Amino acid sequence: MNELKCTYCGATGLEPGFILDSGGGSPGYTRWVEGRLERGVFGGAKLARRPKWRVEAFRCPRCLHLEMFAS
Repeated sequence: MNELKCTYCGATGLEPGFILDSGGGSPGYTRWVEGRLERGVFGGAKLARRPKWRVEAFRCPRCLHLEMFAS
């Protein structure tokens, strides 16, 4: 991956990490889902036939700002 730059302070060398998803679904990472949130009959998000991308998170070592990317 290219050298990432913090969009807040401009520092380079962002530290990789992850956002813990404490809900159901795939453990170990969160996903970005295209479109507005629509809820099903039981209150959960409708996910069928909607594109989903894994979220990658990075922390700036200077200002601690989080940068997230959907890959």
